[in-house]
Amino acid sequence: MSPNIWTLFKYLNFYGFYTHFQFQSRKVMLKLSYRFCWYLERGNRLKGIYTYVTASCDMLALTLGGTNACQPYSRKHTLSSFFVGGPGRYCSRFWFMYEFAVTPAVTQLRRPGVIITEVSPGSLAEELELAPSDRIVRVNGRNVRDYLDFRFQTAGETELTFQVKKTNGETHEIEFDRDEGEDFGLMFEQIVPRQCANECIFCFCKGNPDDARPSLFVRDEDIRLSFLYGNYTTLSSITPDEMNRIIEQRLSPQYVSIHATDLKTRAYLLGVDEKRADISDKLKRLLDADIELHAQVVLCPEINDGLILEKTLRDLAAHYPKVVSTAVVPVALTRYNTDERLTRVTPEFCRRTIKQVEKLQKEFRKTLGVTFAFLGDEIYIKAGAQIPSRRHYGNYPQIEDGVGMVRSFLNAFDKVLNRRDALMPKSVPPAVAGGLTLDQRTHPAAIIPKNQHTKAQDQKPKTLFGTILTGEMFAPILKQQIEKYNAQHGSKLHVLGVPNTYFGGDVAVAGLLSGQDFLAVRGQIKGDFAIIPKHTIKSDEPIFLDGVTFDDLKSQFDVPVYDTDINGLIAILTS
Repeated sequence: MSPNIWTLFKYLNFYGFYTHFQFQSRKVMLKLSYRFCWYLERGNRLKGIYTYVTASCDMLALTLGGTNACQPYSRKHTLSSFFVGGPGRYCSRFWFMYEFAVTPAVTQLRRPGVIITEVSPGSLAEELELAPSDRIVRVNGRNVRDYLDFRFQTAGETELTFQVKKTNGETHEIEFDRDEGEDFGLMFEQIVPRQCANECIFCFCKGNPDDARPSLFVRDEDIRLSFLYGNYTTLSSITPDEMNRIIEQRLSPQYVSIHATDLKTRAYLLGVDEKRADISDKLKRLLDADIELHAQVVLCPEINDGLILEKTLRDLAAHYPKVVSTAVVPVALTRYNTDERLTRVTPEFCRRTIKQVEKLQKEFRKTLGVTFAFLGDEIYIKAGAQIPSRRHYGNYPQIEDGVGMVRSFLNAFDKVLNRRDALMPKSVPPAVAGGLTLDQRTHPAAIIPKNQHTKAQDQKPKTLFGTILTGEMFAPILKQQIEKYNAQHGSKLHVLGVPNTYFGGDVAVAGLLSGQDFLAVRGQIKGDFAIIPKHTIKSDEPIFLDGVTFDDLKSQFDVPVYDTDINGLIAILTS
């Protein structure tokens, strides 16, 4: 083994990096994370490598890529975030997945505690002389790993002791009293996501172009992000400590990618052995502790469909109401997915799936009183089938997985056509109200990055003669509604379905459109302005999936370009 590799191993091992050696034919193989190896193979320098390394909740997390590497990216790949958005979540599909920003050029050790990023003026925290960059390491003698720990350990406490590491290296112990329910006035760093240990054959990361934003290659498997943002986990590599944490801190609901209850099939899909794929004991423990679960099945033709799908849905329904719902979404393959084990989803496959699942839905409504198993909107659209009624979706438990978004959009637009208030009341869940912009799954404790390009969103077109750009899949549905609006109001709005040439393959949803996709159709714009889907732009940075900036895109259009969502569109149409 070369001295350089040995030094690297000692450095990583010292800081808790998960590595192991495998001796084969007198060669030592250093196995690092999937993305680490990907970069090494391409000869990138160490400082350019990014990866997320996670240990269990009681271990340090090392991030080769910066301290705030996990900023939730509110660009949601959704099936009609006014413009039908993207296919699935990492280690599942890409529906309503939070993306994580990465700073590859920085290498920094994640130290114990949670770092303060903001202190509100006049707050209790300011009175305690806490400041940005201070780290709260302990609360009442208990270690703090992240801001979830901080919230849990301070909840309901009026007598507190903080152990704080100051930026100058000093450690302070602060004892104080606070009124019950008094806010600290603190904002904290984001949670660094735990790395997924699976090799799912359909993982969307494997379908990314090589030049995609680095954050698109992050594969998270984190029970904290599942609770906070509704990210799906497979539970296959979740540790006992993490299981304890879910139960102790009541991190409910959890969103779990089941894919199949047939063990051999699940192991095959996850790319792991059957022992790791078997999460039956973990599920039982969570259910016995009254942790609610929402399940997901990424449907792969000829693998987990047919009888295996029926078994999966029946097995999960047997645990209702603790397993609240199940979403069945089709696998989406880009032109970069070359795995021969995967078969593309066809209209005929979608029609067969609808016929099969409709029988189970009727059964579940009769026995459980709810639909329970929901098909993704994409299945109905590809099949050319009618979107189910509002009643079918109940309280839309899986709307952020692309289930019921089209129906919610149609209901909202119907209010526009009938001149009723279509904007969503803040106190009403978005799907129920007919809006599509707020997050059903996002917990109030979740940290959402501040929007850095609000100026463009605050502006509105001065006329109703322009072009609305969306994905090819949703374009016919939006076009039909806009034509009704034009007929009523004499407006000249046009809908343009934008081909996705960046990802290609089956990808026809708006949430995965890139800057270059929009630029390719700029010659087809009609009217005085163009509207693009808000969620194609990163929420905390005005940049598209391919690295094109929003400012650069606007400079290459001959008309103003506005980014908006469903409520923004409705506001334009009703103003």
